[in-house]
Amino acid sequence: MKRILIADDRPNSRELISTALESFGYEVLEAVDGVDALKVARTERPDAIILDIQMPGLDGFGVIRELRADSSLKLTPVMALTAGAMETDRNRAIEAGFDSYISKPVSLPALRAEVLRLLGMNRAAQPLAD
Repeated sequence: MKRILIADDRPNSRELISTALESFGYEVLEAVDGVDALKVARTERPDAIILDIQMPGLDGFGVIRELRADSSLKLTPVMALTAGAMETDRNRAIEAGFDSYISKPVSLPALRAEVLRLLGMNRAAQPLAD
């Protein structure tokens, strides 16, 4: 079973996405902020990470920098999750090292499709940008 880490400081968002991912057949790991996300990622080695961009303390951009600098996690597919729905927000996330992007409020069919795409990625053989 594929394991996905969801990191979001908002319990309601985390619960919604966790419940959806479990209904899709994934094991879900949760983190309450950026520091917690790094800790869980380093100890649990998830198959993919869904990372909220706007978290207090270490935000999603700080976490992605740390993940991409970590030799054991740099190839882990990571999806940006944000309330920003502008094309510039998406481009900024991709340029920062995210493999995927989804905006809130999350459409469950879109989430499922994006997670399937994310898990099917071979980052070693593909460029990050679309």
